[in-house]
Amino acid sequence: MSELARQIEQYLAELGRRNASPHTLRNYRSDLEQLLEYFSPPETEPPPVGEIDVLALREWLGSLYDRELDAISIRRKLAAVRSFFRFLVRDGVLQVNTAKMVRTPKAPKRLPKVPTPEETNALVDGIDKIEFEGAWPERDRAIFEVLYGCGLRVSELVGLDLQDIDFSERWMRVRGKGRKERLVPFGSKAADALQRCIAQRQACPAGNAIFLTRKGGRLSDRSARRIVKLYATLLSGDVSMHPHTLRHAYATHLLADGADLRAIQELLGHASLSTTQKYTQVSLTDLMAVYDKAHPKAKKG
Repeated sequence: MSELARQIEQYLAELGRRNASPHTLRNYRSDLEQLLEYFSPPETEPPPVGEIDVLALREWLGSLYDRELDAISIRRKLAAVRSFFRFLVRDGVLQVNTAKMVRTPKAPKRLPKVPTPEETNALVDGIDKIEFEGAWPERDRAIFEVLYGCGLRVSELVGLDLQDIDFSERWMRVRGKGRKERLVPFGSKAADALQRCIAQRQACPAGNAIFLTRKGGRLSDRSARRIVKLYATLLSGDVSMHPHTLRHAYATHLLADGADLRAIQELLGHASLSTTQKYTQVSLTDLMAVYDKAHPKAKKG
């Protein structure tokens, strides 16, 4: 194993000790292994990390553009390298984080597509009415009710255990990014769906996980994404929907009905208010559409 490969493994092990999510570990491993591959021409060892200067990193970025990766993917890969170099600076291997000197590619600003409250409720209510092979309506309805009713990330959803739910107070304990915990309230519809799901779960108990597969194991985030997409496709023909769409809907609909942005930040588990503010942009876009359609002064001619 080369020195650079060994340092990458040490960094990934450190991320694991810091309770980074499996999703983060998987992406960072992929990004850093691609970096290692780029700096490892056939039959040669990669250079010491101290010799990977700004010019070399710019050339590596250029190779990503040559592969026609989008700006979002390139930004993520650069973030992984910056974090890796920051680890090496802390470890005394590097004096400066040269990756911070590389300009971050600009990403196009895209507002999330958000279904209306009517569209979202019609989708959730339709789950009990549709039949297909492999359907598990008690579990699947609970997935949608919790994603939309609580604004959880998909990793937070599948990580829920029985002891995380307090039905008497209607709070659930959620483990978010970096294993940070927060309490999230849930309403009567989510409570009913969870109780039905848990009652079905008793037939195939497996540990403490609430959301299970047919074989009794914990549901994976990939499987949860597939379930959401399947129902959205069957019920509304929307092949673009994913669990985060319901999180967007949760925040946008709360904001539209007068919820405080700081409160939404706490409910979503955002570290920065600026992350939450994108929902303000969505609401303003909706307001502008209403204005353009309804106000006489908005019309030309």
